Amino acid sequence: MEEKPQLEPSILTIFGITGDLAKRKILPSLYYLCKDNLLPDGTKVIGISRRELDVDEIINTVRSCIVEEGNVCEPEVINRLKSWITTFKLDLTNDDDYAKLSDYLDELEEKAGVCLDRIFYLAIPPQVYSEIIKFLGKHKLNDSCRHGNAKTKLMIEKPFGFDVTSAEQLISDTEKVFSESQIYRVDHYLAKETAQNIIRFRQHNPLFTNNWNGKHIKHIHVISKEKIGIENRVSFYEQVGAMRDLIQNHLMQLMSLAALNVPDGLTPKEVHTAKFDFLSTLIVPSSIKDITKQAIRGQYIGYKEEVKNPHSKTETFASLILHSSDPRWEGCSFQLTTGKALDEKLTAILIYFGQENSNVLSFRIYPDEGIDIELVIERPGFSHELDRIKMNFSYDQHPSDTVRPNTSYERVLVDAIRGDKLLFASKDEVIASWRILEPVLKYWQQESDDLIMYPTGSKGPDTSYL
Repeated sequence: MEEKPQLEPSILTIFGITGDLAKRKILPSLYYLCKDNLLPDGTKVIGISRRELDVDEIINTVRSCIVEEGNVCEPEVINRLKSWITTFKLDLTNDDDYAKLSDYLDELEEKAGVCLDRIFYLAIPPQVYSEIIKFLGKHKLNDSCRHGNAKTKLMIEKPFGFDVTSAEQLISDTEKVFSESQIYRVDHYLAKETAQNIIRFRQHNPLFTNNWNGKHIKHIHVISKEKIGIENRVSFYEQVGAMRDLIQNHLMQLMSLAALNVPDGLTPKEVHTAKFDFLSTLIVPSSIKDITKQAIRGQYIGYKEEVKNPHSKTETFASLILHSSDPRWEGCSFQLTTGKALDEKLTAILIYFGQENSNVLSFRIYPDEGIDIELVIERPGFSHELDRIKMNFSYDQHPSDTVRPNTSYERVLVDAIRGDKLLFASKDEVIASWRILEPVLKYWQQESDDLIMYPTGSKGPDTSYL
């Protein structure tokens, strides 16, 4: 049986409590953490909203999300969670409101009779991060409580900037208020069970460990495909596009886990250093010739009508090939692919061994988290013909216990509360990723004739010539 993490009571202040992220991910995750007794009594959740908000409105949101997933809310759990939640009306641009918030946090701790860790979760559009962070600093909300030495942490969601310059500016603005040790840049893909298992798999399976290099692995493909389009994210997606939305953060991070040089220890500092070291070896496509040979973008038919912009060049599909200057990876290519309105929903890391891809090792992130491997065998009979067979493992069928697998946002919240930064992106990784992609993004901004239109429900543009 897995040992439960020992957590101290904290105050989790959520900016954007009525937003989509809070409704779909954060609040349901808090319900399950409460149900599994992973958060201690004394935990407090403050929902920040521009308008007056009743706690029952938040609780009803949790109920609806859980029911949509096919589960039934347990009244005892709901009541316990409800007892943790309070709301606070705050205008994000009003200086006085932050002073009132500071006083409110102090009041909660005085009633509790203990100094609590404070966590500020910015579940809001990244464009307003800097202003909120400035106010938090002005009113000393970046410090521990006035009654002791508890820690204060800041959780922010991607995208972390729009390009190298804006990412550097966001990092600079944040570091004026919070130290790097206090900042938790959320990448929920890294909190998936399979993503967490990649380094351990490489470390403890010598069958693969000694062959994890360009001599044996010829291609690594990180892919994230969705059947849905952009749905109600019109304004966001028109500004961002597929490359910024998924490749710059999620897929770059997964690729780093698959390709880093596994450190002797697995402390957050060692793993972040190893990821950054790998990203630093990736060769940036600089010339137009390189970009057109290494990058493809597409847009699903009907997107322009959906966003009401007949001239939109925003890509809903992107695929990029990269190579590393590290001698260990000589002969191996790395591919990152994402797209919307495609034929299936799939997120996976595919490792191709051998010149003819004789063996394929797949880390399935979604759906059905697990690991597959394709092997070549001889078909029974006298023909000596070869067949491929697949062996697989699924986390849903794990035989060791019947514990419900935690969702990625449950892991994100638990790790932030206990101060484990292993599954959060460092500032160096963020900047390194932007520097790799920026030449492609700049070229795409200037050109339009390379945008490939593809039907919804298809496989998307052909990437075989990359």
